[in-house]
Amino acid sequence: MRHVAIAVLLVSCSMPALAEPTPKEQLLAPPADAAHYVVVSTAGKHGDEYVWTLPDGRLAFRESILLRGLTFETDETMRLGPDGMPADVVIRGVTPQGDAAETFTVAGGKGSWVSPVDKGGAPYSTASYYVPQGGPFLAVAPQVERILAAGQAGLPLLPSGRATAEKVASLDVDGPQGKKSVDLVLVKGLFQTPQPVWVENGKFFGSLVGLALLPAGYETNLDKMQAAQDSAIAALAPAVAKKFLTAEARGPVLFSNVKMYDAEKREFLAGRYVLTANGKIVSVGGSAPAQLPAGTRTIEGGGKTLVPGLWDSHMHVGDDFQTVSELAIGVTSCRNPGGPIELEVSQRERRQAGTLLAPECWDSVIVDQKGPLVAQGSLSVSSLDDTLAAVRKIADNHLTAVKFYTSMKPEWIAPGAKLAHELGLHVHGHIPAGMRTLDAINAGYDEITHIYFATMQAMPQEVVDKANTTIRLIGPGKYFKDVDLDAEPMKTVIETMAKKQITLDPTLVVVENVLLVNAGTPAPAYAPYVGTVPPAVERGFKAGPIPYLPGMTRADAQASVDHMGEYVAKLYHAGVPIVAGTDGYGEEIFRELELYVKGGLTPAEALATATIIPARNVKADKRTGSIEPGKEADLVLVVGDPEKNIGDLRHVDQVMSDGYLMDGDALRAEAGYTAMPK
Repeated sequence: MRHVAIAVLLVSCSMPALAEPTPKEQLLAPPADAAHYVVVSTAGKHGDEYVWTLPDGRLAFRESILLRGLTFETDETMRLGPDGMPADVVIRGVTPQGDAAETFTVAGGKGSWVSPVDKGGAPYSTASYYVPQGGPFLAVAPQVERILAAGQAGLPLLPSGRATAEKVASLDVDGPQGKKSVDLVLVKGLFQTPQPVWVENGKFFGSLVGLALLPAGYETNLDKMQAAQDSAIAALAPAVAKKFLTAEARGPVLFSNVKMYDAEKREFLAGRYVLTANGKIVSVGGSAPAQLPAGTRTIEGGGKTLVPGLWDSHMHVGDDFQTVSELAIGVTSCRNPGGPIELEVSQRERRQAGTLLAPECWDSVIVDQKGPLVAQGSLSVSSLDDTLAAVRKIADNHLTAVKFYTSMKPEWIAPGAKLAHELGLHVHGHIPAGMRTLDAINAGYDEITHIYFATMQAMPQEVVDKANTTIRLIGPGKYFKDVDLDAEPMKTVIETMAKKQITLDPTLVVVENVLLVNAGTPAPAYAPYVGTVPPAVERGFKAGPIPYLPGMTRADAQASVDHMGEYVAKLYHAGVPIVAGTDGYGEEIFRELELYVKGGLTPAEALATATIIPARNVKADKRTGSIEPGKEADLVLVVGDPEKNIGDLRHVDQVMSDGYLMDGDALRAEAGYTAMPK
C-alpha cells in the first residue's frame, strides 16, 4: 500500500536525515510469539516482517529485507488513539536510500508529521488515518483494516485524501494454521489506480504488489493467489476497453494542418495532412486528399504536433491498470523487460481479443541465479541446464526476449545466449557481476540494459565485481566523469557496439533519480505531474539521492550523469541503436528524452529513440514506428512543439492506437490523473 509498486520504489530515494539512521542492532527484536510474515517472489524469499504488541499497548513492526543487494532494516511503533487511528507513530532504521526516520503525532487538535520527504501538519477534528511515507510494508495492516471497517463512506487520510475498499474475489489457502478463506479487495483513493490487498474476515492477510507479503508458511499459495488476483483484475478490463475501443473510435480521421514528425528522416514538417482509416495510415501529404471516406472526422492541428505512437522500451507492466496509464501518456508500444510469464501471455492475448486497453508489448523474462541477490520475479536458476531450460520456457510461451541478470554465472551466458538465438529470441539484460561490457557483447548480448552497464568496461575492478549490488549505479556515479570517450577502453566499446549494432537501453532517468534528486523537491521527471495525481503519489515524487560511496560528492555524481548523457549522444552519432525506456512508472519517458537532448541530441534525434528505433529493435518497423502510408495508425497528437521543447510531448491531446482514436483527457481520467501535466 504505502509501497504501491515495490519493484519501482527501488529507484526512489529519501531525504538525508539530520542524524545517523538507527543501526540494525538497536532496532526492535521481535519476540518468539510475534506474527511472522515473509517477503517472497517467484524467485524465492527476500526477507521477513513481524508484528506484535508491546507491553504498553503499542503495535510494533520489524522489517528485514535483502533484495538484489538492497537492504531494508526498519522498525515502527504505532499507538492508536481513542478513535482507533494512529496517534503516535515512530519509524526508524535504514533503507537503500538512507535514514528511514519518520514520526507522526496527534496533539491539541492537530496531526503533525516529519517524514524523509516532508514536514507538515493538519487540523485533526475527524478520525483520520495517517499514511506514512515509509516504514515496514507490514505496517499497512491496521490501515487496510480501518478502511474496510469504514465501509462505503470511506476513511479520511492524512496528509489528505479518502480511501475506500471493494471486494472483488475470494480464495481458499492452506498453511500452518490450516485452511483460510481470504478475500481480495481493491483499495481506492490512495494512489492513481486501485491497490490489491488480501484480507481474512476484515483483517489484513497479505499483499501481492511486485513482491508478495504473506504469513510465514502460506507462501506456498503465492502462485494461485497471484493467478486469482490477475484474473479478478482482468475481469474489470473489458468494461474499460469497451469505453474506448468502439466502432466510432475506429472511424476515418483526418489530422489537418499539423506539424508532423518524420521519424525516418528525423525532421519535423509543418502543414501536413494525415488520413487514417481501418486501423491504417492511408495518406500523408501537404494538403488534404481530394476525397475523404464517408464519416471522416477532421481534427484541426493548429498549435499541435503529430508524432508516431511513443515507445517505452523498459516498462515492467505490473497489472491491467498500468496499461491504461501508459496509453494516457501516449505510449502505444512497449517492451516489458521482465514480468510474470502468465501475466505477459494473458495481457497479450486479451489485447489481441480487444478486451484489454493496452499498448502492444514485446515481452522478456528475467533469468537470474538463485541466492540472496536474485532478482525478484525472475526465473531463478542453479545450473547451466536450468538456464537452458529457462530459455526454452520463454520461447515455448512465444515471448520475444531473454533478459539475463546480475547474479548469473558468467560461464552460463554464452551457451544461454546461443540457445536463445537458435530459438529466435533477443538477448539483453544486466551484465553479471565480474563481466564487463565487451564480455557481455562477446557472450552474445544483442542489447545492453541501463547506461551504467555500458560504462562497466571502464570501471574499477571492485565495481565490476560487485555489479549485482547498488555499486553498479553508485560506482559509475563516482568514476565515469573521468572516463575519456575517445580513448581506450571506451573507443573500442563504441566501435564494437556500432559495428555489431548492439542496442543500448540507457534509462538515464533512473540514474538521475537515484543520484541527483533533491529530497523534499519533486524530481525533474515528476515535477510536471504535481497537482495532477493523488497526494500520496506526489509525496513519492519528493525523494532524495541514494547514499554515495566514500569520498564521492554530489559534484562527482552530477558530472558523471552529465557525461553519461554525452556518452548516449556519442553512441547515437556513431550509429548505435538507442531505445528510450523508463524502468519506472511511465511518466519518466519524457525526462529520458530531455536528458538525451541535454547530452547532445537534437529533439528530432531524441524522438527517434522512442519511435522508429525501438520499432526496428523488435523488427516491427515495417508496420509501426513512423507516420507512413500503409503502417498501423499508432499516433499521438500533442499540444505544443516538441521540435523546440521535447517536453511538450507530455501534453497529450489525442492518442490513436491501432486506429482507435482516444481523447487524452478521457484516458487521463481513467488512469487517475486529474489534469494534463504542466
